[in-house]
Amino acid sequence: MSFSDKLRTIYQEQLNAISDAGIFKKERFIHSQQAADIEVEYPEGAGLKKVINMCANNYLGLSSHPEVIQAAHEGLDSRGYGMSSVRFICGTQDIHRELEARMSEFLGTEDTILFPSCMDANAGVFEAILTDQDVMISDRLVHASIVDGIRLCSAMHDTFKHSNMDHLESKLQLHSDKRLKVVITDGVFSMDGDCAKLDEMVALCEKYDAMLFVDDSHSTGFIGKTGRGTHEKYGVLGKIDIITTTFGKALGGASGGCVSGRKEIVEMCRQKARPYLFSNTIAPVVVSGVLKVMEIISENTERRDKLEQNSAYWRKGLTEAGFVLKDGETPIVPVMLFNAKLSQDVSNDLYNEGIYAIGFFFPVVAKGQARIRTQISAGHEIHHLDKALEAFIKVGKKYDILGKSKQEIIEMYGL
Repeated sequence: MSFSDKLRTIYQEQLNAISDAGIFKKERFIHSQQAADIEVEYPEGAGLKKVINMCANNYLGLSSHPEVIQAAHEGLDSRGYGMSSVRFICGTQDIHRELEARMSEFLGTEDTILFPSCMDANAGVFEAILTDQDVMISDRLVHASIVDGIRLCSAMHDTFKHSNMDHLESKLQLHSDKRLKVVITDGVFSMDGDCAKLDEMVALCEKYDAMLFVDDSHSTGFIGKTGRGTHEKYGVLGKIDIITTTFGKALGGASGGCVSGRKEIVEMCRQKARPYLFSNTIAPVVVSGVLKVMEIISENTERRDKLEQNSAYWRKGLTEAGFVLKDGETPIVPVMLFNAKLSQDVSNDLYNEGIYAIGFFFPVVAKGQARIRTQISAGHEIHHLDKALEAFIKVGKKYDILGKSKQEIIEMYGL
């Protein structure tokens, strides 16, 4: 057997094992703009099907907003397609700094630095500001991109039980001898939809002289009274040392992210963060679109208010129908199924009913925690939610999971 054939065999066996375990991920092809109503090709080669999208990060419904698209066109015409460079060489335009200033103003921070994505922001920030004399203490459910950033940093790493403030305090006491301590959390946890207890975390960090890092990607633009994020919701504006967030969700849905916070930390990222130093600048077309998004959401709170109402309506409907849900008050509403194959079967049946909602299972979530993660948008109208609810109930009846407890579903389908 040639080396090439050996490689193929090794990887094909692994792919077969993934498929046999019922956790093989298949992609669908969207032939329309991102919106509440989309046209999808699935499986590949099949005809187009019009479906309601119930699993996009398009929280404010701005991904295809005509003013955002127009602004992107104008940015393309005036600033070009791409920068072909990193920021410190010849990759910085005036609009990049304009967006950084706009984000600082919106988030209530001292300074902001743009990254190609929030994943890059999370990958670069810890290594840039910490050394082996320091410690990172993270919530055990932080996003995978934060985990990757932690792995790249020489500082010691420890964890605390999810949202357990007593456990966090014990870890802060344990590491009192470290030069710097940084507590790391998501603002809104993307798989479960619950929020970090930022008011309590700020108090602990002040008590034990620790920094607080928050990834607010699933919050910026719509959580809090004016949509500034979880730090607004919990009344700790200006008290978060480091905020990372994305432009790829509520803020237009394209790409890009940032680190925002203390000016010295931002400057350290500008000097040392590898994804910033060695990746091309965010394309001008994206920056122009995001600037328009910031203008739109700063004019009024209509979209975040509608999103809040839609989310409450959807959660109430699913609860009354008898589904097992994760507790929360965000637009992320996970319908818990616990079994990976069941989550895929339910997803496929929902698609046949005209509802696009993907099953999540290991390794995206822990084993035994498979689910359909639904995500609500300000782009949804009540008729979208009613049709989706009707489909969920129909499919739920098929699998006899309505009104069943977690244990009953596990007994029926296993983990």
